[in-house]
Amino acid sequence: MALRVVRQATAGVRWLALTSSPERLGPLRAAGITPLVGNLDQSAGLRRLAGLGHRLLYLAPPPTDGRTDPRASSLARALRRRSGLQSAVYGSTTGVYGDCGGDWVDERRPVMPQTPRAQRRVYAEAVMRIWGKATGTPVSVLRIPGIYAPDREGGTPEARLQKGTPVLRQEDDVYTNHIHADDLARACWRALWKAPAQRVFNISDDTQLKMGDYFDLAAGIYGLPKPPRIARDSAGSVLPVMLLSFMSESRRIDNCRMKAELGVRLRFPDVADGLRG
Repeated sequence: MALRVVRQATAGVRWLALTSSPERLGPLRAAGITPLVGNLDQSAGLRRLAGLGHRLLYLAPPPTDGRTDPRASSLARALRRRSGLQSAVYGSTTGVYGDCGGDWVDERRPVMPQTPRAQRRVYAEAVMRIWGKATGTPVSVLRIPGIYAPDREGGTPEARLQKGTPVLRQEDDVYTNHIHADDLARACWRALWKAPAQRVFNISDDTQLKMGDYFDLAAGIYGLPKPPRIARDSAGSVLPVMLLSFMSESRRIDNCRMKAELGVRLRFPDVADGLRG
């Protein structure tokens, strides 16, 4: 994501990016970003980050287990001593809303996380907002659905379609939401400079599709067979647990605040255009 966000930058902005992967150093430098080698799981090495920058974009995911996010806690402790930040943006997930029965969901809806993965995100949101109040740093939260982009590995449903992975039949299906990586980068950039303190934003495109229809659409674009449809009560014996969790929650994400307050103009408002590139 840092590589995409930097393309939104105006002249004179210097980007620093924390990475724990040596293989990322070259691509980051090639994109005009100064890499900082560090690991959010090793809190002792994070203290040197304090005071290095003026704005913070935090997109690192939580660990894959537990119901908290020690990475967010470690970063907040490291930056609490001497932050000097003018703004901070935390990238969360629309999964924090839980299952909404297909209803439209705006930022006023209370969070109701139903998976440990979403609970970790709610925890991290709270950590960052509390840190912001304690340090006087304006913190905003971006709640992000499925990210896609044809030019990133695994960034489209093509590979899943090639495997013939089933989807739910129409009467059991759930709404799904997406955002193109370029539009997400644009929203991150706008939030860093425009978002007010303690504000939450849904970052999503305008598409209204159920998951099975999304894969049918993609199949048509890629010239592949449509995936088979199965009933929900038989999905547990066919699909992996992670995929089943996504098929157990249905919501339609309202993006009006993103457009009105951040001024984001979507390059790919329809997922069909985004998949075609």
